[in-house]
Amino acid sequence: MSRTLFVTTALPYANGSFHIGHIMEYIQADIWVRSMRMAGHTVHFVGADDAHGAPIMLKAEKEGISPQALVARYAEERPRYLNGFHIRFDHWHSTDSAENVALSHDIYRALKAADLIETRAIEQFYDPVKGMFLADRYIKGECPKCHAKDQYGDSCEVCGAVYAPTELINPYSALTGATPVLKSSEHFFFKLSDPRCVEFLQHWTTGANAAGNKHLQAEVQAKTREWLGGGDGEAKLGDWDISRDAPYFGIEIPDAPGKYFYVWLDAPVGYLASLKSYCALQGLDFDALLDPQGTTEQVHFIGKDIIYFHALFWPAMLKFAGRKTPDALNVHGFITVSGEKMSKSRGTGISPLRYLELGMNAEWLRYYIAAKLNARVEDIDFNPDDFVARVNSDLVGKYVNIASRAANFITKHFDGALAYDGDTAALSAEFAAQAESIRAAFEAREYNRAIREIMAYADGINQAFDTAQPWVLAKGIGNADAAQKARLQDICSRALAGFKALSVMLAPVLPALSDRVARELFGAPQSFTWADAAVLPQRVAPFKHLMQRVDPAMLDQLFEPPAAPAPAAPMPGGEAIADTITIDDFAKIDLRIAKIVDCQHVEGSTKLLQLTLDVGEGRHRNVFSGIKSAYRPEDLVGKLTVMVANLAPRKMKFGVSEGMVLAASHADDAVDTGIYVLEPWPGAQPGMRVR
Repeated sequence: MSRTLFVTTALPYANGSFHIGHIMEYIQADIWVRSMRMAGHTVHFVGADDAHGAPIMLKAEKEGISPQALVARYAEERPRYLNGFHIRFDHWHSTDSAENVALSHDIYRALKAADLIETRAIEQFYDPVKGMFLADRYIKGECPKCHAKDQYGDSCEVCGAVYAPTELINPYSALTGATPVLKSSEHFFFKLSDPRCVEFLQHWTTGANAAGNKHLQAEVQAKTREWLGGGDGEAKLGDWDISRDAPYFGIEIPDAPGKYFYVWLDAPVGYLASLKSYCALQGLDFDALLDPQGTTEQVHFIGKDIIYFHALFWPAMLKFAGRKTPDALNVHGFITVSGEKMSKSRGTGISPLRYLELGMNAEWLRYYIAAKLNARVEDIDFNPDDFVARVNSDLVGKYVNIASRAANFITKHFDGALAYDGDTAALSAEFAAQAESIRAAFEAREYNRAIREIMAYADGINQAFDTAQPWVLAKGIGNADAAQKARLQDICSRALAGFKALSVMLAPVLPALSDRVARELFGAPQSFTWADAAVLPQRVAPFKHLMQRVDPAMLDQLFEPPAAPAPAAPMPGGEAIADTITIDDFAKIDLRIAKIVDCQHVEGSTKLLQLTLDVGEGRHRNVFSGIKSAYRPEDLVGKLTVMVANLAPRKMKFGVSEGMVLAASHADDAVDTGIYVLEPWPGAQPGMRVR
């Protein structure tokens, strides 16, 4: 029976480019969607940029652009990644859209009408310099447990302790360095502790959808048990703070000036907003499609780091706003590289864009990821040696090898015509049964099982071909009898029919290659469906090269940082870029914000000024600087600048200099362009380190 599905992936946060984790998730969802479509189901597959929140606002402010401009910049590059890896969303939208504003307001008003929204005053840290309340990530200080310095406001990266920001010792704002103050503000809460929410979540997290499948995987359900408590109705889950104070880039709460929805309220609503935008473009009825009593299945693919929001907040929001709740939450683990977390500095990060720029086949990666994924919440590992071996052995050595060998015999001796000897019904049934097993594995998201079965079937086809030794039959074929010719034609035809069936099975994983096989080799008018596996081909076109092997050198280049561009020829008076250093070399230099407390002429010197600097040490430093030609002492007093704080003290004619103030100028004194002392952005504080 045909089904209608609404499928999404987690919305990428629009303050950076896609990373390999995004691509892994999109590939997983795309394979599933393609497989379902091949079975004749209707799938609406949409995505969007998660465009709101303080990080985007602050990053845009730092770059001197609007948040919308920052979001647009990253949105513009999305198609390069999605098209490059053959990821076919029906529509891509943004949470900063009219549809999302309207839907978020509607859901909020429905929750309020259900008496599930309340306001209460809370105290939280406020940055008096920045003029904004601080999220935990923007508060740092000394861990109250192990006393490690510079730890975030919610947990310690050294000892793993979890605490409230108010427990930090000597807290400071990560934005300005200022000491935060506690300030009261009225916040809006979604009452998840309400018995109605508790009862619903206890039921939904353990329930199943219309297809008989659980909403949640076993591991995810176990996690929700921890958060919800046992079955006694006593939930451990607290009410959810859904508001943030201005300044904030987001959706303003109705009838509450200066109050905005926390990004995690409107971000999942972005799934609905994208679908609504798509429906408007396609002439579909959005409300009918997502009727809570309707048959559309709502399926979300997400990473394990955002289970909390999707398995508890999201279904509760939808339920009590009178909307359709999710039918399935498909959670995956992370991707590691050679057993390690991705890290650019350690050379264990994979840039999807660099992968494409190196000319690496996108379907190599799609296949490799599919060969690793299953329906459990497990991390998968990208191992370069394993990647090369799997692609070269499986795709080229086993799969493509069948067509390259068998098609040449058919083209040369039978003008492309295929013919079968014996019971073709049995052969067709065999292909149909194997394809059905693969289809079921894909629907169950057991991709690695599907790949194992496909390659085992390919092994069987190759073994049968080798056992039959068609190259022996082809010798002297011009003088052979009809039976020998028929035998040769049957052997090669069966191999090619098997290759076609394999191509159908691999179509969700290798969509571009399977389309080439369908059209170029077998003359099919359209892309494969699952039913095509059982249809024996009658002709084959001359074989064309389908896939090259992976060159291991490509992997070396993938993990090497791109070569630095050659320095441009210096402008008159300018300097060429210095020799390359490592991050470790740079880390040896301790650059600090310094306040110029006093500045005096140096008697007997035509170049030097004597600066008295506060570097946040509880004492002042004396520094001599050759900037007299550019500045008057009185113009510098009270200013902030940057200094090298760990430079060895230098004894000079006029005294000891305890550091170096940074200034910009051309090297050629003949070019009178001036000297410019570096001045930090307002809000920097003495002692802050420049990184």
